[in-house]
Amino acid sequence: MAKTGQGITGGLTNYGDPRFAAYLRRSFASSMGYSKTMLQKPIVGITWTASGFNNCHRGVPDLVEAVKRGVLSAGGLPLEFPVTSLGEVFLNPTSMVFRNLMAMDVEEMVRAQPMDAVVLVGGCDKTLPALTMGGISANKPAIVLATGPMMTSRYQGERLGACTDCRRFWARYRAGDIEDKQIDQVEGSLATTAGTCAVMGTASSMAIMLEVMGLMLPGTAAIPAVHADRLRAAEASGVAAMELVESGRTFKDIITQATIDNAVKTLLAISGSTNAIIHLAAIAGRLGLKVDLDALNAISDATPVLVDLKPTGEAYMEDFFYAGGVGGLLRRLGNHLDLTTTTVTGERLADLVPSEDGWIDSKVIRPVDNPIRADGGLISLFGNLAPKGAILKRAAADENLFEKTGRAVVFDGLEDLSNRIDDPDLDVTEDDILVLKNAGPKACGMPESGYLPIPAKLARKGVKDMLRISDARMSGTAYGTIILHISPEAAAGGLLAKVQSGDMIRLSVKERRLELLVDEAELAARVPTPAPPAEKRGWLGLYNRHVTQAEEGCDLDFLKAGY
Repeated sequence: MAKTGQGITGGLTNYGDPRFAAYLRRSFASSMGYSKTMLQKPIVGITWTASGFNNCHRGVPDLVEAVKRGVLSAGGLPLEFPVTSLGEVFLNPTSMVFRNLMAMDVEEMVRAQPMDAVVLVGGCDKTLPALTMGGISANKPAIVLATGPMMTSRYQGERLGACTDCRRFWARYRAGDIEDKQIDQVEGSLATTAGTCAVMGTASSMAIMLEVMGLMLPGTAAIPAVHADRLRAAEASGVAAMELVESGRTFKDIITQATIDNAVKTLLAISGSTNAIIHLAAIAGRLGLKVDLDALNAISDATPVLVDLKPTGEAYMEDFFYAGGVGGLLRRLGNHLDLTTTTVTGERLADLVPSEDGWIDSKVIRPVDNPIRADGGLISLFGNLAPKGAILKRAAADENLFEKTGRAVVFDGLEDLSNRIDDPDLDVTEDDILVLKNAGPKACGMPESGYLPIPAKLARKGVKDMLRISDARMSGTAYGTIILHISPEAAAGGLLAKVQSGDMIRLSVKERRLELLVDEAELAARVPTPAPPAEKRGWLGLYNRHVTQAEEGCDLDFLKAGY
């Protein structure tokens, strides 16, 4: 069947004369060396997310070339175009601030330029959600292609992968267990290939979820970045994009509430990143759907953790790939999912579940009757400190701290934390609760500062974990008994702004409660800690005025469905 599509004449520039606009566009396109035959073909756009500031996307140029091969073989004209590139560790104050900017960039460029379908290429933490959010709002046929995870390396015979191991060794360095020479050697061994973090961090969590949501080709989420199959997946994605030109299928046709719920269950089963809850909420919000934090607890209690990857397990993403990948997970988790949801290929999710005779490594992807834990990796908490919710990754936490009442040791912001956390005179014991305020989306872009370091004087005594509370995020590669995403945040008028050192705080994982145990009259008399001065100009000013709270995905309010 012949491919359809408007090709080079789609979305003409407005000069008041459409025929002139088409004539002028063909003229300028011809100056790039394209023949008239090529200019009559459907156009597939390809996002160029590579940058000298983005190590995770070092392989993007090769992926783009492979996508082009697929598009050309299927009779289309592939055209790459640049969009914002988010290199997680290279952005100040945090890449989260720029996720929505990238989503806007993707939406506007996909919608404004003459393409009949688009391949959304990316991988680094905030990139996959930004591409998906932009793809939803642009409402053109689209398919996601992940860059893939790094391979692991070695240090003195020990296997290493970014970035869980980087945090583990840094904690040892802070505690004085290893010296400068050793940490320098570790630094050079953590990230040695192209790709995203080698563990179940945010990038890996999002890629797996997007495959289960049907937004990328089956079997492609976990392929290592440097594996030849990654290039073959790119080529196949180019072919699939041309099929989308004919079908006209968009993300809005694929994503339903059942799709979102499947993604939540997948996240719980892989014990994935806490960040993914925020990103999934933003994706859902673009469609008028929701990630319900009240429902999260019931789903979590019924969904086992099946994947044994760091930071909560022992394996790495390359092991997950060789163990059976998302297909293996679907076969094991299938009864927990709605398999009637549709995918970018037009198939149902049920059609992508491998046959029973396919091999799965049960050490990495466990059977349901032998899970790593019987309940899901994440839960939500509520109470006067978090009336709109907070998140705890219980699979990465110390269960001895799940029912605890302790004294708050409060840091008023990131600068205060940096200045005092290692002060030998800091009044803190391992039984206290570290509290960070003014680190939420409005305050400073919600950085990954929720992984508060153990105070140096306690770390040197061998303390490995403490209860830590904040309105910040933490990396999906991190671990510990850490409560995040407190909403409303301190800077948006949340009670967190009134917490003082010495206050008693109660956590009950059993009851899903987080309470500040201070008399109401005392709280009414307190003056909240002032929020940091808000940026007024440029992107940061726009972000600050319109960013939503964590439970709504930290999207901009005017980008949500129905605005």
